[in-house]
Amino acid sequence: MKSPHQKLRLLTLMSLLLEETDEDHPLTVPDLLERLERRGLSAERKAVYDDIEALRDFGLDILCNRRKPAGYFVGGRQFELPELKLLVDAVQSSKFITSRKSSQLIRKLETLTSAHQAERLHRQVFVHDRVKTMNESIYYNVDRLYDAIAADRQITFKYMDFSADGQLRFRREGERYAASPYALAWADENYYLVAYYETYGRITHFRVDKMADIRLSEARRSGKEIFRGFNLAEHVKYTFGMFSGEQREVLLRFENRLAGVVIDRFGRDIDLRRADDDHFDVRLPVTVSPAFFAWVFQFGGGVRILSPSEVAEQLKERARLLSEQYAD
Repeated sequence: MKSPHQKLRLLTLMSLLLEETDEDHPLTVPDLLERLERRGLSAERKAVYDDIEALRDFGLDILCNRRKPAGYFVGGRQFELPELKLLVDAVQSSKFITSRKSSQLIRKLETLTSAHQAERLHRQVFVHDRVKTMNESIYYNVDRLYDAIAADRQITFKYMDFSADGQLRFRREGERYAASPYALAWADENYYLVAYYETYGRITHFRVDKMADIRLSEARRSGKEIFRGFNLAEHVKYTFGMFSGEQREVLLRFENRLAGVVIDRFGRDIDLRRADDDHFDVRLPVTVSPAFFAWVFQFGGGVRILSPSEVAEQLKERARLLSEQYAD
């Protein structure tokens, strides 16, 4: 039976190999013995060789480099360095994660590789000047929302928005909202709750970082018939700026130069149909909202709403009001 000293030595050896080694930074047996000695764990060379074999049997990918730099190192890890770089990029660029929490998460990601590779990860971190949410309660909000979805319960909450002084203020003087949560979506660099809102009788979105004092209700969720067969990815694709509104099938005519823009937004599986030598048509089930009209406006004369006529009229009315605002 192994003594406590032997067990501690084995665990310490595993920690040393995971934290300090990679292909470019192996440790020889004398290196490992010296580091164990620093921790008050004396051992002989044979014991270290035996421990390395035990760790290999356990599943740790310990390789031996015979060429310079020679020594033992951990090869395959749960996350490769390019994967960790991708995760760090996602964390630091995410608006809904605060600067403080971003730094904490990145430090935790750095522990998944060697200290030497962690330095390479840290060199690409630029958190402090990014636009970030100031509301750290988002992490607890997410937990409560998933709990409500799993329990099939409605929620009540207070909702905030920025006022002209740049401060978050409660909407409706702090009156509580009630909704039936169904999904969480990360869209347009923010985290949104997708819910059935009985006040409007339709699907509505709420920014998770603007929700406060979320409570589970005893009432079961309503709106289940609307969410039967609901596809979150498709919903986000055709909803602009996560603004709620009526979903309509809209026929749009684009200049050919905008084909890449349309495919980037809606995917390759949409049906682009040639209208003439310079244009193509596409029919899309979009959520008609101010954000949708803003998306159309950005292309100027490069896109035209062909149908429904009432959606085209709404766009014309918005253009008229905008023109009047800048009239002399």
